[in-house]
Amino acid sequence: MPASVERLRAPVECVVEVDGREMQSLYPYLREVRVEMSRKGASTCTLTFDSVRDTGGKWAVQDAGILAAWKRIRIDAVFGSRREEVMRGYIKEVKAEYPADMSAAMVTVLGQDETILFDREHKRTTWSTQQRPVSDQAVVQAIAQENQLLAQAEAGLNNQNLAQDGTAIKFLQDRADANGYELYTREGILHFEPPSLSGQSLPTILVYAGDATNCLSFSARYDGHKPDSVRVVRAQESGAGTDEVVLKPNLTTLGRQAANSDGMGLSDFVWNMQQAQGGTTAEAQSRAQAKANENAWKVVAEGDLDGALYGHVLLTYRTVSVDGVGEVYGGLYYVDEVKHVFSNDGYRQQFKLLRNAVGEQAALSAADPLAAVRG
Repeated sequence: MPASVERLRAPVECVVEVDGREMQSLYPYLREVRVEMSRKGASTCTLTFDSVRDTGGKWAVQDAGILAAWKRIRIDAVFGSRREEVMRGYIKEVKAEYPADMSAAMVTVLGQDETILFDREHKRTTWSTQQRPVSDQAVVQAIAQENQLLAQAEAGLNNQNLAQDGTAIKFLQDRADANGYELYTREGILHFEPPSLSGQSLPTILVYAGDATNCLSFSARYDGHKPDSVRVVRAQESGAGTDEVVLKPNLTTLGRQAANSDGMGLSDFVWNMQQAQGGTTAEAQSRAQAKANENAWKVVAEGDLDGALYGHVLLTYRTVSVDGVGEVYGGLYYVDEVKHVFSNDGYRQQFKLLRNAVGEQAALSAADPLAAVRG
């Protein structure tokens, strides 16, 4: 095998910083670090420690003065000389357990990404009026700035009579849903933008690739019983009847053939969506388009990566190629969920991927590590 595709397994180091300082004194007691990412909600972390008591009655972990609620926390993976961030956020909860067997005493730390900042206060705010409309981008930027975050936000809808009555996270998620956008924080930036399917992909997941293999298990399923399009029905302003529009997915197709039932000799597979009460025509159509795009993820893959062999952090909201599973299920996917686990057994990444198409792309990526092998 050419040297360009060799894979050398090296230990992966997990680095945890609390309030900007590495918690080196607690590493001897750290049993496991788990980070769970999902497009359906915030990224969370769970750190599990063993703890011991000294002769003076002080406990090694909970009395160290390092772990406390609302301290900043950051978790990185280090691959040799290269360091990649897994998540950052705040400690949400610290739990100390003292069972009958003192040797089994443990401390569990729960954390959440920076979206937790948006879930602290119920606010009633009028963001716009008919005389003073405002874009969703401006709203997102204002909320991010209020919480000392940067914002990467698309313009979104231009709104009249936009009001908030609740926490910022619920309000922001509703605005993301209204636009068909993703909402998440990463590396101090609040993202409010459409799914990014055409940018640079993460390193390839390799299945049955000999010494280059980094994927321990992989499975894929194609759920054809999802609608191919969405029909939105809206009452005419005159009250004389209804208007309707049928929307098909408009995201980049991650493969040669869109995952739908077109050309199968069947009637149209359309899901009806009534407009939300009080919504504008533009918002109703945007929400329907978002639903059509979400329904298009008919191909779902799940698997388990050896983090040391993969050599990178698999991240949600990014695309990644899968190689070695054949022409139908090989190709680009969108990362939906990842569970990162650092333990004495190494670094594992359990993933869930989405795809709106089948068939490998005709052209191989220049970064494809097996391109040289295939010639």
